[in-house]
Amino acid sequence: MTIISWIILGLLAGAIAKFLLPGRDPGGLIGTTLIGVAGAFTGGWMSARWLDHPITKDFYDGTTWAAAIGGSLVLLIAYRILFGHSRD
Repeated sequence: MTIISWIILGLLAGAIAKFLLPGRDPGGLIGTTLIGVAGAFTGGWMSARWLDHPITKDFYDGTTWAAAIGGSLVLLIAYRILFGHSRD
């Protein structure tokens, strides 16, 4: 997959992560989508590095999507823990 594919996958994974983890985010929509893109890269890297499951070149592979959504969820939770109370 190209970088553009990972960015598109990250945007979609960020939206899915936001749907799975509803609530108010400190960064809003733009922050959440950027977390989604970073989560896609992070999830893909973690999957290839520690889970011994290299990411395929197919955009529609379920493992690639699971890694991207999982990475997005991890980063979204970490972001909420670190910066979640800044608007209170």
